[in-house]
Amino acid sequence: MPWEKSFDEDIAVEKAMQVFWKKGFESSSITDLIEGTGVNRGSLYNAFGGKQSLFVKALLKYDVDREAMLARLEALDDPKKAISTFFDSIVAKTKSDQHHKGCFLFNTALEVSTHDEEVKEIVTRGVKGIEAFFRRCIEVGQARGEIRKSLDPKGSAKTLLALIVAIRVLGRGVFSETALQEIADEAKRLIE
Repeated sequence: MPWEKSFDEDIAVEKAMQVFWKKGFESSSITDLIEGTGVNRGSLYNAFGGKQSLFVKALLKYDVDREAMLARLEALDDPKKAISTFFDSIVAKTKSDQHHKGCFLFNTALEVSTHDEEVKEIVTRGVKGIEAFFRRCIEVGQARGEIRKSLDPKGSAKTLLALIVAIRVLGRGVFSETALQEIADEAKRLIE
C-alpha cells in the first residue's frame, strides 16, 4: 500500500524552518523537528528523506522569501528609499525578535563550514543576492543623479551587506536597539 501524506508539506517546511532558525542545524534533533512540525517520524522521513534534506528545503524557502522581499524593495523604483527601507525593516525585525534568532541565512553562513556544498551554494547565492541588490540600487541612483558618482558601487554594496550582517548578528542580544539604529543610520548616510 503506497504511503499517503496527511499534512501540508509547505506548512511542515515552514515549521521546520522555525526550528532550524531558532536552534541551528546541529542542535535541531529529529525529535525537535517532529514536535515543531507536528509530523510523525515516518512521515517526516518519507516526505523529506531526513534532517539534511528538510534543512535544505527550509533554507530554500527562506531564500525565496528573501528574493521576494528584495524584489518588492526594487519595485519601489527609488534606490535610496529601497536601501533605507531595507535597513529600517531589518532593525524593526531585529527589535521584535523576542527569541533573538537573528537571520536564518546569516546564521547558516556562520556555521557553513559544517554543511555540504548544496547548503554552501544556497548561502553564497543568498548573500551575493543581497550584495547585488545594494549594487544595483547604487548604480541606478548614480545614473539618476540621486547618489553621488564618487561612491564605488561594488565596495559600497559590500559595506552595506556587512552592516546588515552586523545588525542581525549583534541584534541577537549583544547590541541595544539604539546601537542597531545607529548602524542603520550610518548605512543610510553612506548613500546620501
